[in-house]
Amino acid sequence: MNTPPTASPPHLPLAGVRVIEAAQIMAGPVCGLMLADLGATVIKVEKFPAGDDARHYQKPGDPALPPSFRMINRGKRSIALDIRTKAGQEVMYRLVRQSDVITENFRRGVMDKLGLGFEKLHEVNPSLIYAVVSGYGREGPLADKGGFDLILQAFSGLISVTGEPGRPPVKPGVSIADINAGILCAFGILAAYIQRLRSGRGQKVETSLLQAAMQQTYWLAATYFSTGANTQPLGTAHALIAPYQVFQCKDGGVAVGGANQNAWVRICEVLGHPEWQQDARFETPPLRVQHSRELQELIEAVLASDDVSTWCARFDAAGVPAGPVNTPGQALEHEQTKAVGMVIDVDNGMGGTTRGLGSPVVLNGTISRHATSIAPKVGQHSREVLSEFGFGDEEIERLERDGVIHQDTP
Repeated sequence: MNTPPTASPPHLPLAGVRVIEAAQIMAGPVCGLMLADLGATVIKVEKFPAGDDARHYQKPGDPALPPSFRMINRGKRSIALDIRTKAGQEVMYRLVRQSDVITENFRRGVMDKLGLGFEKLHEVNPSLIYAVVSGYGREGPLADKGGFDLILQAFSGLISVTGEPGRPPVKPGVSIADINAGILCAFGILAAYIQRLRSGRGQKVETSLLQAAMQQTYWLAATYFSTGANTQPLGTAHALIAPYQVFQCKDGGVAVGGANQNAWVRICEVLGHPEWQQDARFETPPLRVQHSRELQELIEAVLASDDVSTWCARFDAAGVPAGPVNTPGQALEHEQTKAVGMVIDVDNGMGGTTRGLGSPVVLNGTISRHATSIAPKVGQHSREVLSEFGFGDEEIERLERDGVIHQDTP
């Protein structure tokens, strides 16, 4: 472990771990965010003047950092470095020599051509963990293709099963492939780090948007492998369980989970129709799935008599798994979301704070709600970082003068 002078609070498990983030847009930065929330020092290495492409996912004419970029790049520092130059590559070698992890998401062969591939960097630092997020993986006939969340959601089959029956499929409203790839990359890095503690050796960690999207198809794959059939869009319903979907009340939707026989009995009692338990169409779980449309109509006819909050209270009192269909805003403002630390204060760079999403992992019962640093500007910390890695003032000035690095001027 290479402890930097600006280490994270010592109670965090990755305090002192240095991560070089040569990845951009979403999957790689999500990985970096998760590691930073666990205490790692994450340094973004960016091209200049543009920086990470995600810096430009904003409305035309808006000079501020896009909220989406700020969300997943908080708690990091930025060095603007031209790694296409020999001098820039030498800088990378020195950074890597004193770091624990590097992440990258370039197309296959790009880092090798720059002299920054796994073999070279592992030679520079044998304990380095080299993590790669690609589009389709680094092997196979599509290994040279670039990857984007939408394309891999389509390729993996996720889009084909999303939407209402009889209507065109739709994309899930979140970047499943990107986000999950970042999580899996962090998972692989932690596994490699544990092994390094035993062996002293680093290794290469790889995942891809394809693998991250395919991992979400456990039940879809189980159906296909066992029957040869493809799952069809079911809206919010479930292929194997009923009632287990969103039902409409007077003023909105409520999700109800009748995942077992006890829940089914309670649902019938809450809705005032215990006789449904003896209905030949609904006596067993497979029959309820077979007649799910009829069951949905019966249930919604009852739920239409009152509002979502009333029905949620009744289901809760009876021990039936149920919850409202919230908007993102309603979920973010809910006291339960705040209680588990998913809404935190983030330094806005102007002496105040804004809000962001917190870490989804709680360690030792400690939920972090402290203000973390705002996402950096391109090259905001170039001089600071190089100084920490042992570069002298004259050397830094020469690199800046030669256009190898860029330092943002406030």
